[in-house]
Order: sequence, then structure tokens, then C-alpha cells
Amino acid sequence: MKLCIPVIGACMLFGSLQPVAASTDAAFIRTAATQSFDTEFTRAAEKTINSVVCIKSYVTRQARQYYDPFGGMGGIDPFEFFFGTPRQQQQQPRQRKEKSKKQQGEQVQSGLGSGVIISADGYIVTNNHVVADADRLEVLLNDNNTYEAKIVGTDEATDLALIKIDAKGLQPMEFGDSDAVKIGEWVLAVGNPFGFNSTVTAGIVSAKARSISSGTGAQRMGLDSYIQTDAALNPGNSGGALVNLQGQLIGINAAIYSNTGSYTGFSFAIPTTVVKKIITDLRQYGTVQRAVLGIGYIELDSKLAKEKGIEGIVAGIYVDRVDDRSTARELGLEEGDVITSINGNDVHTSAQLIEQMNRFRPGDDISVTFQRSGKKYTKQGTLRNDRGNTDITKKGDFSSLGCAFMKLSTELKQNLGLSHGVQVQGMKNGLFQDGGMKDGFIILYINDEPVNNADDVEYLYNMIMKNSGEEKVMFITGIYPTGKKGYYAIDLSQE
Repeated sequence: MKLCIPVIGACMLFGSLQPVAASTDAAFIRTAATQSFDTEFTRAAEKTINSVVCIKSYVTRQARQYYDPFGGMGGIDPFEFFFGTPRQQQQQPRQRKEKSKKQQGEQVQSGLGSGVIISADGYIVTNNHVVADADRLEVLLNDNNTYEAKIVGTDEATDLALIKIDAKGLQPMEFGDSDAVKIGEWVLAVGNPFGFNSTVTAGIVSAKARSISSGTGAQRMGLDSYIQTDAALNPGNSGGALVNLQGQLIGINAAIYSNTGSYTGFSFAIPTTVVKKIITDLRQYGTVQRAVLGIGYIELDSKLAKEKGIEGIVAGIYVDRVDDRSTARELGLEEGDVITSINGNDVHTSAQLIEQMNRFRPGDDISVTFQRSGKKYTKQGTLRNDRGNTDITKKGDFSSLGCAFMKLSTELKQNLGLSHGVQVQGMKNGLFQDGGMKDGFIILYINDEPVNNADDVEYLYNMIMKNSGEEKVMFITGIYPTGKKGYYAIDLSQE
């Protein structure tokens, strides 16, 4: 079923108001149209409209190699499809095609989105899918000034990105508290749908901690807890602002639910409680510092509660595994426990648990409330990363592999009976050397994917580093020129 597309802007045409029936409560009509009510909307719009920018992404026109991890789906991630039509380059075949130099150097616009200014000196937050794979980014301010932007950091798991333009005296948007937002509260969406700059639409908060995967059947690591609203969003709104009537940012617009590809009533925004933590990490470390609880779990419902003999509770996180060297082990959690809150915030669903964990870094203290055998317990501990410690995760860099890659000669291929591969040369201090690899080794496969050149190695490296799961390992299969086979497991998470 076709679900939806990225939200990248905001635009809506309002028709004229129709007369109401004579029997309609006149007092209600007067209340809904009072001057103070209208003023709240206009003030919020005036306060925020200059803090939202239009982002245009450009790519160099050439066929890009593409690794399809979804086995024959043409490179379409079923969850990413919820966020939008897959980018054109993702539908290209994996093999590169030779292009003319003119074509290789020509840049074309590949995407359009929105962003929110968060500092006077040019930092802007947007969606990862707005800037992903772009060779050049152009930012258009509401005063029509245009700037080139550079990417500071991206996080595919939460679909957030931080970019920077060389500007001063900008109008940053004030952050609000997304936790304080109430269902039924009026909100505005500000963005650039279809390229219509500085468009404002209105709606209410329809739900909080909404899980997208529960409605689509798609599963992925990372954020799955959104503010749901009925403010109209369309392609071009992605990365734009969801604000309250005080003109404060409460979310970054990220997705719509649609059978047609256009707005049909549901929109989703990433709450600012998550946004603030992610962009702070990207700005300070270049990558997100993720804490994990270290459990396997199932959402508790009445059926599972009856099956497990759990009484007095039918919602929570049922623990079915506790990992070694984890925070959960330190807290004394056991299989069969039911987690009900973290730091005093209710955790009744997987979406709520993921949202809470996205607020923390390794080393942060945490309080977990859980139920065991009908009794309630609250315990404190220190969060760790997926390696079982509190070390800072460094930003991945392809050069950290510590070598160069050379194309195989026809003679070498014939002598070894190879159809593909790339040879390691100029070995120096780096991950490959630390993993035991020697100079001259011929890489045939990385994580079961055949490689032919340095671009293949770099692409697969980047794919592994983008993985939001616990393991970031490069499993390498190959052969030395002597005919001796070699197998290496390179732990990229140790960078």
C-alpha cells in the first residue's frame, strides 16, 4: 500500500467561510472569531516566519552506484517510503555507467525542503532526508538572501540533520517544551511546500508519542514517537517548524500519512525534546551519542498479561531479555519485569520507550520504575552505550581504515581466477592494520557484497556507519596474491 512522502514545506489555500445555519449557537461563532483568537495566530506566524528557510539540494548528474539491502526492492526502504518518494539516485542500478565529463560536472536540483534557524550565526536544523546524498546545498532566507550551506552532521535514525550557513544576525526560533504540549492544542506549521516560501498552515495536536510503524507495519531502529497533527503538510515541508501559539518550536515536521502522495489529514513532527539532544550532539561531537538500556522487550497488552500471569497492569514494556554489561543488568532488571516509567515519564509503548532513550547520552543517570510480581520498584543507574561503556563515540571517517585501494590488473585477475576485487596498498596505522590485515590483500566481499573499486568500499563503509543498530562491523572476505584466503572482522564502532 502506498503510504506517503517527505514533508518539506507548508502551503494551503483557504476557501471562503460558508454561512452557518440559523440554529447554530451564536455564542460559539463569536468565540471562534474573536480578535484575540485571530491575533494569537498572526503573532505566532510573525514571530516564526523569518526563522524558517527553504533548502534546495543539488547533485552532480551521473549514475551513482547503489547497494540494495532490501533484496530486490529496487533500493526502497519500506519505512523511508513513508517519508517520501525515494530519491532519483536511489533508483539507479549499482553498476556505474560512464558519462561524459560535461555530464559528470553538471549539477541539477534533486530536492526541496525546509529548515529552522536555531542560532544567530547560521546553524539550521532540518530532516536528514532533505540533505542526504546532496553534493551542494542552497539555503534561501525569507528576505530572499541565498547562502551555500555545509552539513555539520546527520542522523538517519531520527531523520534529523544540522547544517550551517555563513551568516550573522539571523533570527533564531525559540524552543518550546514538546512534553508540555496537549492534545487538542492549536499549532502552526511553517515551511515551503512545493517551493511556496514562508507558508503557514494551522491545525491541532491530534496525538502524542504516535508510532508510525504501528500504522504502517514498517520497523526500524531510531525514533518512532511523533507529535501527530492535522496541520496541512505537503512535499517541501520536511524540516520545517511546528510551533505553538506562543511562536515556540515544538517539533520538526517530518512525514505525512497519505494514499496519494499529498496531504490527506495526518502529519507527523519530531518532538523538540529529541531534537535538542540530537542537534547538540551533532554540533559538539559530529555524531549522535546513543545510550541503550540493554534489554529485549515486548509491549505489554491484556493478552500478554494474561498469558504471563501479570495482574494489575495491562500496559508497559515487558522485559524478555537482559543483556550482559548493560544498564539493565546494573539496575537489577530481570526477565518478566514490566517497565512503566523512565525518569518519571510514563513508558507504556515501544514508541514512548524509544523517545525517552533518545533524550539521553552514555554516562547520564536514569531512574527506571518497573513492576515485578505485583510490586512496584524504582531503581537508579548510569546509562551505557552499545559497547557496554560510557565512552564518547567519534564521527566515522573513511580514512581511518588506513590504506589506499588499487584496481586489480587483468594479469592478477587471470592468475587468481578472479572476476572482481580491489587491492589494499600503502597500509599504515588504521583499522585494517589493527584488524591484522596485511599490505597487498585483495578484498572480494564486504558484508557479502562484491567490491570492485575504492568507491565500493567507501559506499559500504558509509552504509555500515549509518546503521543505527548495535553492530557496526565490516566483515571482509578476500585473498592474498599468494592464493592464501583471508577473513577479517573490522569493528568500526571503535573509531
